[in-house]
Amino acid sequence: MASLSDIPPFAEAVRANVARVIVGKAEALDLLLAALLCGGHALIEDVPGVGKTMLARALAVSLGVHFRRIQCTPDLLPNDVTGVSVYRQGEGRFVFQPGPIFSSVLLVDEINRATPRTQSALLEAMGEGQVSVDGETHPLPAPFLVLATQNPVEFEGTFPLPEAQLDRFLLQVSMGYPTPEEELRLLRAMEGAHPIAALGAAADGARLPALQRAVWAVHVEESLRGYLVRLAAALRAHPDLALGMSPRATLALFRAAQAYAAIQGRDYVTPDDVKRLAGPVLRHRLLLRPESALRGRTAAAVLSSVLAEVEVAL
Repeated sequence: MASLSDIPPFAEAVRANVARVIVGKAEALDLLLAALLCGGHALIEDVPGVGKTMLARALAVSLGVHFRRIQCTPDLLPNDVTGVSVYRQGEGRFVFQPGPIFSSVLLVDEINRATPRTQSALLEAMGEGQVSVDGETHPLPAPFLVLATQNPVEFEGTFPLPEAQLDRFLLQVSMGYPTPEEELRLLRAMEGAHPIAALGAAADGARLPALQRAVWAVHVEESLRGYLVRLAAALRAHPDLALGMSPRATLALFRAAQAYAAIQGRDYVTPDDVKRLAGPVLRHRLLLRPESALRGRTAAAVLSSVLAEVEVAL
């Protein structure tokens, strides 16, 4: 059993351990922890060289759970991800050989370099926690977290993620460039061997399912629930959007706000929690109309305007 009081020490232990490898980026790490604590998946998108892959590796090592990595390329096949049934002649039967997706933390590096067919192999796993191969369903381990990275500035040899795939990610995280002070600390930390080589577990990843259940106890006022529903309605009806906020997105924002509040040591969600998480949870799900994009509108700008217009309480 676990309680809400167990979550802040768990988060602080992971933060301190990851900080041995990643300089700064506390907000990005808190967002990943929120995804982890409500059983969601995260898409880390930013320019090359800012530490996306290293952050994912450091988080997995800190949790002490089974970690696998898939390096996406155009020739990667779905079976390379999920696994394949192999015929064993001596036994006269097919035996399923699990792929790298059978892990607790799966790093899908440069996901937009995989073809849409291979990207779709992740849909069932991310949505239902299972994989179907040759008519048989295989459950994935618990916990199961997909951390996918992509570089938005590289277009040659990439395949944009379809809306159904993007909607499976609980939130999208951007790293950003370090401040001058953080970059100086980074240079000092990298004078010798890379600190990831000596990094060990700082938390018991086996407790994650219990901690995820504890997050359900975080209180959300009825007025905040109504705010989430009004926010969803406003985005669905917005003239600049071809695709607004899905019911899955409403639930994702609800759960993410609960997890974020628990990480901060609170047993209740505030309006600021919802507004702080609205960008990471919703921006990648919103699809602009072509004519709105031509006028220079962005999903982030639309979301900001709706957040400013919709009142928290009526």
